[in-house]
Amino acid sequence: MKNLDIEQIYGIYSGNSSGVCTDTRNILPGSMFFALRGETFNGNDFALAALDGGAAYAVVDDPAVEVKDAERVILVENVLETLQQLARHHRRQFRIPVIALTGTNGKTTTKELCAAALGAKYNVIATQGNLNNHIGVPLTLFRINKETQVAVIEMGASNPGEISALVKIACPSFGLITNVGKAHLQGFGSLEGVMATKGELYDHLAEYRKIAFVNVDNPLLLKMAGEREKLQTVPYGQVNDGARIMIDEGGSPFLALEIPNPCFTAVEQGVEPKWLTIKTNLIGAYNADNVLAAMCVSTYMDVPAADAVKAIEAYYPSNNRSQLTKTERNTLVVDAYNANPTSMRAAIENFAQLRMPAKVLMLGDMLELGPDSVEEHKGILALAVERGFTEVYLVGQEFAAAASQLHVGKAQVHIFEDSAKLRDNLKEKPLSGCSVLIKGSRGKRLERVIEAL
Repeated sequence: MKNLDIEQIYGIYSGNSSGVCTDTRNILPGSMFFALRGETFNGNDFALAALDGGAAYAVVDDPAVEVKDAERVILVENVLETLQQLARHHRRQFRIPVIALTGTNGKTTTKELCAAALGAKYNVIATQGNLNNHIGVPLTLFRINKETQVAVIEMGASNPGEISALVKIACPSFGLITNVGKAHLQGFGSLEGVMATKGELYDHLAEYRKIAFVNVDNPLLLKMAGEREKLQTVPYGQVNDGARIMIDEGGSPFLALEIPNPCFTAVEQGVEPKWLTIKTNLIGAYNADNVLAAMCVSTYMDVPAADAVKAIEAYYPSNNRSQLTKTERNTLVVDAYNANPTSMRAAIENFAQLRMPAKVLMLGDMLELGPDSVEEHKGILALAVERGFTEVYLVGQEFAAAASQLHVGKAQVHIFEDSAKLRDNLKEKPLSGCSVLIKGSRGKRLERVIEAL
């Protein structure tokens, strides 16, 4: 089938298919297969196999495929662009709140917390895992159906213009930037480049007179929001809301907060609030902003505060994000999903404050930092020494270069080429009775060392 416009393709999708699929290994019977191209593969080569495997239709951009099964093959100029346009068209069929989330750190955790809190009242769909790019966002939008009442869409970016492209697909009615910091500098060039790209979410919301939830404790976000005159904002934050982090006298490492009820209005109106306590399963005071964001969003959406609190307390982190893991010999704080200077500093500062015995750092390179990489790694290592850590394990050439240029005092610094070599070393020289922070960029795969601890 040739020369079909998006509405015609959508008619086939909505009336004659069971959904969207992009991987022949997971074909849904009756689905519409999109033959995407990658660096090492061409989906057109698998289109006929997808049809044989149960797909009802295949969307391709190679005319040779269309000739072989014209009735079930939809020929377009560009499969990826068609997927994105179709997802946008699908999203626009539903008049529901769509909340877009982006930021340097914490966006996945904030997304999960928002989905949990909103889920206490509504039927919510949210980005699965971190499918937050030019393919993942469209696939998430296709999960919206007649039962969906709220959608929470995570958006990631490593180059300028990527957030702008994603918001044009998702058409969010609300947005939230968790924070901005030094990450993907190889693509953004500078912190200002990061701010400009994340700010593309605010640009969209301002243009369409939509609402941004803004952490007013964060001066960069306040500045970015203030620069967009038409942007409507709903504030949140520890200072703004009178929220406070609780110190557990029993030494629990989990984050606990006290927040006023009614949330986010009591301080402004001079009302003496009743206090709600939130005891999370998250490690790290830096997660306080993520919890407050979820409470702000859910409160704005009329979720009863007590129900939102209960949902947040029931949330357990996964996928190596702020997880506390106890092995037979050691206690591990595993935050190895990703890392940049901002999140690395926050993790080390928080770990230094926890009342845990025999603390050990295992840190992996922070990737995509460009020309400033070694200096940023030196800064992290200097912080570790300054905070009194005496056992530091480093993985990667960036940390190795930093260690060679820095006086580390009494700290014992162990350097390894990759996580597999660190794992092997730990098997030969096992640690026992230690509290270990494991933190590094996804590409360093520090979760490999867990089995040796």
